[in-house]
Amino acid sequence: MPDAGRLAAFALVSFAIIVVPGPSVLFVISRGVALGRRAALTTVLGNEAGLLVQVVAVALGLGAIVQRSVAVFTVLKLAGAAYLVYLGMQALRRRRSFSAQLAVEVGHKSARRIFRDGFVVGVSNPKSVILFTAILPQFVTRSNGHVTMQLLVLGAMSVVIALVSDSVWGVLAGGVRSWLGRSPRRLEVMRGTGGVVMMGLGLRLALTGRKD
Repeated sequence: MPDAGRLAAFALVSFAIIVVPGPSVLFVISRGVALGRRAALTTVLGNEAGLLVQVVAVALGLGAIVQRSVAVFTVLKLAGAAYLVYLGMQALRRRRSFSAQLAVEVGHKSARRIFRDGFVVGVSNPKSVILFTAILPQFVTRSNGHVTMQLLVLGAMSVVIALVSDSVWGVLAGGVRSWLGRSPRRLEVMRGTGGVVMMGLGLRLALTGRKD
């Protein structure tokens, strides 16, 4: 197990990085405002599932490949960026029928899609890739042994912090939707705005370089 001091230090570092809104947080907010609190929290669960995949990859040694290979990092980043742009274009194209489709979109089938979208954004988030591949290993006490377990424990703690932080953002964004729901026009505008935000996030991710 990691030392208590290193656990606390990594918790502080993780919180400082996670609390600043990045692609995942902004995506959660846009989903919360457009689709409601439940959809926002489902997106959060998808995001954190994506982060868990990153944690396991780092613990198994795959994180070192991402850290050392610009090509792998770029492919991962561009895949997430392209998906965000795609979601933004879909939101823009369907914004006028949003009110009529709302009941269908928040159903069980839609929940799976929302979770999947959140997962893709989470697993391809460059900010968390940097956190887990470049920063996380620095807090492992190799003399204690069980390096893989230490990486999993530290990474899981970071995911829990992200879960709490992102959920707060999602609940706040979902609360705004009740005001928007009083007017189909407001929903249409917000749907379009959310689409633009997602496309902007995608372009921002595509243009973000590595900080080696």
